[in-house]
Amino acid sequence: METGSINEYLKFFVALLAIVNPVGTIPIFINMTANQDQVARNRNGSMAAISMGIILLVVLFTGEAILRFFGISVDSFRVGGGILILLMAISMLNAKMSNVKQTKEEELDSAERDSVAVVPLGTPLLAGPGAISTVILYAQRSPSAWHYAYLVVAILFLVCLTALLFRLAPTITRLLGKTGINIVTRLMGLIMAAMGVEFISHGLKQLFPVLG
Repeated sequence: METGSINEYLKFFVALLAIVNPVGTIPIFINMTANQDQVARNRNGSMAAISMGIILLVVLFTGEAILRFFGISVDSFRVGGGILILLMAISMLNAKMSNVKQTKEEELDSAERDSVAVVPLGTPLLAGPGAISTVILYAQRSPSAWHYAYLVVAILFLVCLTALLFRLAPTITRLLGKTGINIVTRLMGLIMAAMGVEFISHGLKQLFPVLG
């Protein structure tokens, strides 16, 4: 990928937006902050978005070291990440929250917490395994400083968008309703499915050149 290809960075942002799916997380956010006033809810929403951003930025700059530490090739990780994203996409196409993001036990545990901004909202609901895998895979495409700068900008823009959506959560819920949010979730799932297949196919071609 050329560093100057804006379309590729736009594709990265759309892919990350589909995986994080802040619109689909709004009902969970509303439920977890039901007993809070507007100020506390807005603060939790902003903190959740910031927590997500910090996690993704840390992964962006340490992902290569993590793969090297475990002796995992980028292509193997690409196939594994693609399968993970595809599984999450299948759940989203059914308008369900994937267990990859949050198990039933974690959901029950979060209901007992006073502060839900960092856990489980920031992670694993927003910055979950799928988002982390996507950031690592895109980071590997170029060692250029400009490449990393564009990825940082995309992540920061996603943080701002997520915080804004959480701030407008009650309004969005009224406008879209459960059906509208499910439609958005399914559309995001479709984008994720296509991206997962692309990661898997590209990784397999590199691991097994005969497939190319």
